[in-house]
Amino acid sequence: MPLHLPRPVKAAFLAFWDLFTSASPLLFAGAGLIWLAYWWLDPMPPKHLTLATGPAQSAYAEMGEQYAKLLRQHGIAVDLIPTEGSADNLRRLQNGEADAGFVQGGSAKAAENEDAEELLTLGNLFVEPVWLFYRSSAATAISENGRLNSLNQIASLRLNAGTAGSGVPPLMDTLLDMHRIDPRQVRLSHLEQTPATVHLLQGKLDAVVFASAPQAPMVQMLLQTPGIRLMDFPQNETYARRLPFITPVTLPRGVVDLARNVPAQDVHLIATTTSMLVRERLHPGLRQLLAQAAMQTHGQSGWFNRAREFPNASHSEFTLAPEAERTLKNGIPSLQRYVPFTLANLVERMWLALGIIIAVLLPLGKIAPPLYAYRVRSRVFRWYGQLRDIESRFESRSESAPDLLAELDAIENKVEKVILPLSYADELYALRNHIGLVRQRLATA
Repeated sequence: MPLHLPRPVKAAFLAFWDLFTSASPLLFAGAGLIWLAYWWLDPMPPKHLTLATGPAQSAYAEMGEQYAKLLRQHGIAVDLIPTEGSADNLRRLQNGEADAGFVQGGSAKAAENEDAEELLTLGNLFVEPVWLFYRSSAATAISENGRLNSLNQIASLRLNAGTAGSGVPPLMDTLLDMHRIDPRQVRLSHLEQTPATVHLLQGKLDAVVFASAPQAPMVQMLLQTPGIRLMDFPQNETYARRLPFITPVTLPRGVVDLARNVPAQDVHLIATTTSMLVRERLHPGLRQLLAQAAMQTHGQSGWFNRAREFPNASHSEFTLAPEAERTLKNGIPSLQRYVPFTLANLVERMWLALGIIIAVLLPLGKIAPPLYAYRVRSRVFRWYGQLRDIESRFESRSESAPDLLAELDAIENKVEKVILPLSYADELYALRNHIGLVRQRLATA
């Protein structure tokens, strides 16, 4: 059974259908351009990334956990990869084995193969002082006061200089070369932090070198261990002038333990700057999230910096990622404070494309009104052809007037059911008036 809709409902439906079909070229073109822009920009980031950290119980490992926690709040799962240290992180990034990683300044080197990943930096995160801890008993045989203040004094010591995959061995080679010390003459070992610390406490080693943030558990412990001293670098300014990736820093008196006044005096140290490096192919949305996590993690004051000194982009060995540059300059986008990151990222990456699409569609939109007018008026104009045909047959006397009047009545009944918007009602009434004129002519024949 056919469904008979009330005339107002049918009129509203026809008006909507006319609008839709008239605007359909614009709608389909817009949908196609939006799909093309979405495919090209790829605004939605993956839900997973890999982060190369460092040895167990290191500052890198601890910070990796903080990054994973922050990104988890935005629905991003972070796979933390334990490594031997900075050099190992750099190798993994260049080989595509990790998406991001912590790398010390001065670790940059040419990739071993031509297919290595291009890397970007998200900025400098913090300084990593060179901590040279030594046993005071071992130093007594070298210095009258039992204190060391020059690398020339360590040539006869049993020294652990980090694992082969960390940034410490190449750094120590550079420092020893500056002091004209042949590394082969130094009794070097390359144990991991934990066993090296155990050997130092047991007397099997005389000194250990860490390049680590002060949050590292081993650093915190050794700073407060009786019989273990931290070497002072009184020439730290000279190192910084000779090596661009070195920064002179000072461990303030009492900063470790104010109540016990540890350390008892300011200690001059040299430090490298650690950066977050990412693969250039890493999705821009993930690079932005990592840059924001860096601001939240490293923006506070510390032993060697004031608040908001880090992250920064000074003296970078790699190109700064655009997302990091915007984050360092503007902070977290305002929109992201009110809507989830996924939606904010979609709007941020698509708004420019949408503006271009609208500019392209504006000229195309000019065809919609004429097309709409044609569709509406065609419901009236198509009957004029039949009126002309009736008049032609009447003039040729091919059919009788009563038959033509009956056909005209049928046309008039159908025209009465035609629905037009009020703005085009004059055209409908003009048609009915013309039907009346043809009827009058037939009736007077």
